[in-house]
Amino acid sequence: MEKPKIESVWQRPYVNIFKHFKLEEWKKSTKEGDIAPVMDKTLKCTVYRIRGSIPAGNYIQLPKTTTQSLGLVGRYLYILFKPIVSKYFVVHFDAVTEDSQVIRISFSNLFKEFKCTVTWLQFPFVCGAVKGSVYNTTAKSAKQDLVGLAPVGVKWTCLIMDLHYILLFYLKRHYSHLKSIKLCSNMYVKNIFTSDLLFEPSVTVHEAKRAGLHDVSPMPREMAFLVPKGENWHDIYDCIRFPSDGVKMPYDSIQKGHTSPHKTGHSTHYTPIRTNSHTVSVSKAVKDRVSLIQQITSPEAEMCRHRRSPRIVRSIPEIHLDITLSPNHDRGSRDWENDETTKSLECMKVIPADDGGIHVFADQGGRAVIHRADSDIETLRTKVSTPTRLSTEKFRKRKGLQPDPILKLKKIIGYGGCTVKCAAWTKSGSAVAYPCHAIVVVMEIDTGQQRFFIGHTDKVSALSFNGSTTLLASAQTGNVSLIRVWNFNQGNCLAMFKTHVHSVSSLSFSFNGGVLCSVGKDGHGKTMVVVWNTSKVNQDGEVLVMAKAHTEVDIQVMKIAAFDDTRMVSCGRDNIRLWRVRNGALRSCPVNLGEYHCLAFTDIAFEEGNLADKDPVERTLFACSKSGHIIEIDYKNVVIKKARRLFPSQQNPSSHPETVSLNTGSGIAINSISISAAFCATGSDDGYLRLWPLDFSTVFLEAEHEGGVSFVSIDPNGLKVLAATTAGNLGYLDIPSRGYTTLMRSHMNKILAFSVDGIRRHLVTVSEDCTIRVWDIDSMQQLYDFVSAEETPCAVTFHPSRQVFACGFSSGVVRIFNVGNSSLLAEQRQHRGHVIGLIFSPNGEYMYSAGSLGSLALYDATKEDHHVIRILGNVVARGSCYGPDALTVSSDSGHLAFVGPSEFVVTVMDAHSLDELMLIDVSILDLETTTLDTAIKVCYPPAAVNQLLVSTSSNKILWLNAKTGKLLREMCNIHKTVPSSLAVTEDAQYLLTTGEKVVKIWDYKMKLEINFQVFIGHSESIQQAAFSPDQLSVISVGDAIFIWDFLAAALDQETNVLPNELRRPEAPLIAENSEHPRQFVPVPSFSPPHSHVHDVERNEQDGSLPYSENKDGCRQRDESIRVGRSRDLPLQVHDDLHCGEHISSHLRPVSSQEDQGDFEEPGPLVGDGDIQHNCSRPESYKHFAARFKTSVSQGAALSEGKDDLKLKVVIGYNGNGRGNMVWNPDTALFAYSCGCLVVIEDLHSGSQRHLTGHTGEISTLAVSHDTQDLASASGEQNKTGCCIFIWDVMSGSCKKVLSQHASEVQAMAYSRDDRLLMSAGDYRDLTIALWNTRNYELLATTRVSSPIHDLAFDPTAYNEFACVGVGAVHFWLVEQSGNEVQLKVHRVSIPDEVNAGELTALCYNGDSVLYTATNTGKICAWDTQHNRCFMTWDADEGEIGIVQCRGYRLMSGSNTKKIRLWAVAAVQEMRCEETGARSNSVLLEHEMILDGTVVSAVFDDIMDMGIVGTTAGTLWYINWAENTSIRLISGHRNKVNQVIFSPDESRFATCAEDGSLRVWVMNGTELVVQFHVLNQSCLCMAWSPTINSRKCADKQQIVAGYSDGTIRLFGILKTEMELKIHPHPVAVSAITYSMDGEVIISGGKDGLMAVSSPRTGITIRVISDHKGSPITTIECTQKRYDEFGLEGDEMWLAVSSDRRVSIWAADWHKDQCELIDWLTFPAPIEPQIRDKNSLPPSLAAFSPRQSGIVVYVGFGVKPEIILYCLHSKQTIKQIALPHWAASLCLSPTGQLIAVGTCERLMKIIHYPNGKCQDFTGHNDTVHFIRFAPSGKFLLSIAYNEVLVWQVQKTPSDLNSIQYL
Repeated sequence: MEKPKIESVWQRPYVNIFKHFKLEEWKKSTKEGDIAPVMDKTLKCTVYRIRGSIPAGNYIQLPKTTTQSLGLVGRYLYILFKPIVSKYFVVHFDAVTEDSQVIRISFSNLFKEFKCTVTWLQFPFVCGAVKGSVYNTTAKSAKQDLVGLAPVGVKWTCLIMDLHYILLFYLKRHYSHLKSIKLCSNMYVKNIFTSDLLFEPSVTVHEAKRAGLHDVSPMPREMAFLVPKGENWHDIYDCIRFPSDGVKMPYDSIQKGHTSPHKTGHSTHYTPIRTNSHTVSVSKAVKDRVSLIQQITSPEAEMCRHRRSPRIVRSIPEIHLDITLSPNHDRGSRDWENDETTKSLECMKVIPADDGGIHVFADQGGRAVIHRADSDIETLRTKVSTPTRLSTEKFRKRKGLQPDPILKLKKIIGYGGCTVKCAAWTKSGSAVAYPCHAIVVVMEIDTGQQRFFIGHTDKVSALSFNGSTTLLASAQTGNVSLIRVWNFNQGNCLAMFKTHVHSVSSLSFSFNGGVLCSVGKDGHGKTMVVVWNTSKVNQDGEVLVMAKAHTEVDIQVMKIAAFDDTRMVSCGRDNIRLWRVRNGALRSCPVNLGEYHCLAFTDIAFEEGNLADKDPVERTLFACSKSGHIIEIDYKNVVIKKARRLFPSQQNPSSHPETVSLNTGSGIAINSISISAAFCATGSDDGYLRLWPLDFSTVFLEAEHEGGVSFVSIDPNGLKVLAATTAGNLGYLDIPSRGYTTLMRSHMNKILAFSVDGIRRHLVTVSEDCTIRVWDIDSMQQLYDFVSAEETPCAVTFHPSRQVFACGFSSGVVRIFNVGNSSLLAEQRQHRGHVIGLIFSPNGEYMYSAGSLGSLALYDATKEDHHVIRILGNVVARGSCYGPDALTVSSDSGHLAFVGPSEFVVTVMDAHSLDELMLIDVSILDLETTTLDTAIKVCYPPAAVNQLLVSTSSNKILWLNAKTGKLLREMCNIHKTVPSSLAVTEDAQYLLTTGEKVVKIWDYKMKLEINFQVFIGHSESIQQAAFSPDQLSVISVGDAIFIWDFLAAALDQETNVLPNELRRPEAPLIAENSEHPRQFVPVPSFSPPHSHVHDVERNEQDGSLPYSENKDGCRQRDESIRVGRSRDLPLQVHDDLHCGEHISSHLRPVSSQEDQGDFEEPGPLVGDGDIQHNCSRPESYKHFAARFKTSVSQGAALSEGKDDLKLKVVIGYNGNGRGNMVWNPDTALFAYSCGCLVVIEDLHSGSQRHLTGHTGEISTLAVSHDTQDLASASGEQNKTGCCIFIWDVMSGSCKKVLSQHASEVQAMAYSRDDRLLMSAGDYRDLTIALWNTRNYELLATTRVSSPIHDLAFDPTAYNEFACVGVGAVHFWLVEQSGNEVQLKVHRVSIPDEVNAGELTALCYNGDSVLYTATNTGKICAWDTQHNRCFMTWDADEGEIGIVQCRGYRLMSGSNTKKIRLWAVAAVQEMRCEETGARSNSVLLEHEMILDGTVVSAVFDDIMDMGIVGTTAGTLWYINWAENTSIRLISGHRNKVNQVIFSPDESRFATCAEDGSLRVWVMNGTELVVQFHVLNQSCLCMAWSPTINSRKCADKQQIVAGYSDGTIRLFGILKTEMELKIHPHPVAVSAITYSMDGEVIISGGKDGLMAVSSPRTGITIRVISDHKGSPITTIECTQKRYDEFGLEGDEMWLAVSSDRRVSIWAADWHKDQCELIDWLTFPAPIEPQIRDKNSLPPSLAAFSPRQSGIVVYVGFGVKPEIILYCLHSKQTIKQIALPHWAASLCLSPTGQLIAVGTCERLMKIIHYPNGKCQDFTGHNDTVHFIRFAPSGKFLLSIAYNEVLVWQVQKTPSDLNSIQYL
């Protein structure tokens, strides 16, 4: 669950929107149409008049553009307006939910009824009129036609809208902030404002003070309406609160209610009044939704419902209660009157009322009796008498059980349920969507992370993606067969509709998502096909039936053709049919199968790709069958082209002729087929996934599975094949590596029971499929599988400490297994019938089992054979309904409880001897009923509460005294069915129950108003559920294995969670779920469980306790760890689990003789639990991980003479680094890293200096305090060791290179006096090194037991520093004595109250305070004098990676993209405990949202300004004083594909994988324009050529090709997209303009080239000569008109990746394009075995200075540059290269060739003489190079690094270059 949003301080107590945004200046707002300020006579002030006949053309909009946001978080929106008489008006405002969904809320007197979609709420508005008028009277009583033109006498109105309530009630979404407001004609408006307070408009501040109304929030003075002396406010004005405080308005309209009028001008609701009973009317539009919400979330009665007749009350006493409705349960304006009222409502009886209303009576006993109708009423509330400020504590209590939600579904282990023939790839091939019973799961194949689409009420039977995988359709089986259409990226349901059929078996989305086809059965069992129009589902959720048809034929699969939404094809038993929708009718045509008419066809697939060179319908259709036949069908002519039959290992040599006989042997029973452009995949009953060439001549790859392969699918990239099996397994075959990965396994039948090994995080499950499976909870992978073919396992339990589990079977046998060696330890046959109970005692000494025929056995679990100690008969209630957890043992292992010997009795026994202690008869506990109750489940809470829980058949839970059996309390109607599981958390705060397919979490003490939360997801009854041993998860099993995150562990609970003696007396209550800012800072308790808090505080003052005296406190371990350093001195480490006392008594050096000689090869560390150093990478984003690269760095060859290039500018900042930016405001030093370069930039001039020398990605930087030395660290992939470069800042020279760490360096820091440098390695290295900065010699090095994230020196001491990481903070002390250096460390674990596993960042303050951040969003303050944490607070919703503190201001940055500034002046007071001071608050002063996760930050000494770096590759200048953020450095985060210059070189453009196209100014390299296409990659682009015309000069365009085959034209000066065309079915890989700009030539990855018009967008011609191989380059140049004997003054070339080059002559005005030459370059004689995608590209270019010369590079016989003459038709020169070329560009001067290589080098070659120079600076393959048109500059790209080089030699006197 996301934590509550912390408000911005400046928005309290309210925001005057018109004033704040300076509406009169119209700079931050927009006005359109007839808008004018006028003087209103009633208000005596200026208001804005908006009028006009068309509301859409006359409006005021805030903010100015729709891309901006108001960012107002106030819950209540106040609109002061007046409709214009006899006119309509409309008001829109956009609200943003916590999941970033924008919801438009509109109200108008134009709307006739309420309408609701997933993104829009429309409310009718009823205009008020003068009191006593006809309109005013009829408007109150009318049942229809309530809305209309504003009447005469319409009043000024104060409309108060509760945005939080509206979104929660109507859409079940949580409000975040207000985005925009649009006020449309016709109306007057005075102002709008937002607030979290509920003001009373009729009371002013002056009146409230004069009358002493302390419980009223008066309207602010600048917002109040003027009331003339002697007048009543309510007679002049209207106040409307929506939702209404009174009755629910008809048709969900907004109108004046019945609770607001008052007698006097200042009176208000400070005296509650009683209202008459009423009926709530709910419009049809929301009735179904409200009903569904009631079924899931409506609270039930707190106490039992009494069965005797209700008392008849003749007279109703006056109790002054105003009964109102609140479906939300947390309306801020309502609260309980007093504690007595609350208590009186704790015991409620709810019975139906005849009139559909609500009546409240009070009998003589003081109990409230509520009569409630079974309508849309959800709960009852007493009304707060006055609009008061929301109390944080009251608000939290009102929300009931916290956090909300308390469970979050994390993982599901399972696949299928209804079908195992259903799964789908996402477009990127990185994730797979598949059904798991009633849930659609999307799993990332690399990480295993899952997303869930929850909403189906029955098992999912089919699903389908559209072509771009932005829409997902899923269907459920059953009689009520529904289809849901989901927004795949956002995860929300766009539409849900019935299918007119049941048991939907097939779904198919069209490629563009506009059409959906479903196949199922109608009510008579006939096959029915329905086609839906889904083109508007994204806009308004509308789905319409296009056509439907009944058919007698069998349909197994039906698919929509990718090339035409109206065409479909289906197959089934004995048929293949083609379908088409035309004129609203769906018609079909059968394929003439001839002799194959009797085959059972199972699947169909179209020929891959859209073929642009022929009619789309001229394609082949493939169908497979159970007999092994593959039928190829001519789609256009509806005839069979070929028929093949496939055999295992292709035994029959004649299995692929034109036609084959049906009786040629036993073929492969094929269940599924998938076709790609290169091969075909089939899945068959024999368990094989086979890959075939398209002619099916042989099998070139196959994978065997358990069970038949039921489904196969090739991913869009053609590199992986997904396979599902009938055994419930799902996996994929990676074709390049030939490796197979299992994504998911599952039980094939109901799961009956489970148990968890908390130590090893293993999960064992048993199922009706007769298998026992052991799973890894974290990876969801199956570890072991035990099969019992003849017996069904029905109960299972893990030993609490050993790697052993016991399993009970249906035969009565109990077997004990050792998981470690997969062996059977023992077998016990003590029972007859099913084993219904099996459990180990918590101490692991005993095991107990119970049989369904009444027997009970006790075993000795300390022995391997688990021999029987005692057996009892007829003591357990008979029947299998009590399994699998019929037994429960108390947490102290002292007592055993179960239901028996009859179903009415619960027995409690001594757990060591099975001696009977107590019998409890539960059938007689309810004396008011004549029906005997029976016990079902029993459960022991923790022993400390001394209670026993029993669930009964009447859906009750009984709380019994565990020693006496006395009934303490009971709760009725727990579930609609009998609860199947009971479990209690170890702290006895929460209760878990399951029933009717839902999981409920309860407040154990049942003292809240809403005591439970309900969670759905299971499609079948839940068999068992329990909390995990670590209490962080809930596991439920039935149809599948559901693993839920238990979020209560992450919530800082109320202080009553701890016993009274453990509470800190000064600690305030914290309401973490409040929407208000934190009023108090939570102070963690550091006391051990059995120690008094005052004793701990006294000991902290007196010094540390000796170990022998500290019995109940924190046991301190003195364990040494091995340290390797230059002086061979060991190190002492102290691990204090909870608190750190005085460090002086713990830190001591260890003699150097104790461990000498053992440091050359560090062994395993001792300490911290003897943990070996095999740490995996921490989950924290703060920990650096170098970007994976396939390139290998290689040193540049030395060159003689002057360099041809000089690096001028580096564009971008490496957002993948951590702390890789430094800034000193005093000296103006500003440096950052980009790849392997350190950039020192002058912030005033923008000039750069570059420090080169690193060969790997730089991870972090550090600068000395005098800014003389700069340290930069980098590692190198595939190499050992890491280098730290020490640079002289002034000269830019490298002073020294340090090598100590084995892998990357995570963090570095200089001491305050600059004498020491400290460096920490990453999770693979785990070392800390200390360096002397005088000569940078290593002083000491040590290894730690857990990864380090950050370190810092104490600014008040040169020899003290601290580091933070996983699990603890380390305080270090450096002691030097001569040449000897001693390190001392004190390790302090993270306090339990912090509830975090990792500390991610730290910073010192100058007053002995250390601030640390956590991965859960908390900031902790530590006293560095005592090394203890004395306070913590919630600072962010995500992980905090940066903290900076200056004085009493602290800045935090996190992965939520937020930076926040905190006022922490009061923290020092809390540290000084002797003063007794306590902080009331840590104030949030400012907050900004940037464009990415914060990875680096530096601020000045007063924290007014600073620089912040993000993962988006941006460096921001932050000014807190002015609340501004300015981009200093911009770069790409993703791979940059190409770069181009404008013809005049004033600008250049870059395009990237994330779909962005950016335009930069060459002078200063500043970003000026950015175009961004979502969900696509921009692969290539070209700048329009310059024509000698002023008109064309103003029309600069960039054409760009995208991965979806589209081409977009962008106007640079207009900054908008001017044209979009779609000439390619696949990604566009190359594009260019013709020389005159009249046409665009583009090439795709399928080898097809298209010639299109940039004016009309028409594709003029398609060239398919390179078909089948991706186009890599297209280039145009001029030629003489009749050169080469062909007309035209232009020629162009195209290169494909198969080493072929075509050269063409063109005259586009005459539509002529003819081939000049075709070049095919040789392939390697012995090609190396390497990935096809990693082969060097084939590239070519025209010589710019000599016509007819083509320069070519590619993967050939050897690395070389080939110069080919078109006139002589021969190669004229070859220039050898040391490496393969990855990019190529020729200088326009005709002298230089630039070549980029995979060795991260850029080579400049003088091709007249072959001279070559190498240039370094890139950190990856230099995959693109481009010279400027003048040849003066060169741009080079490696991944996201863009370097600008200045060409030193540009001779202009060379008019002709000779190549020979």
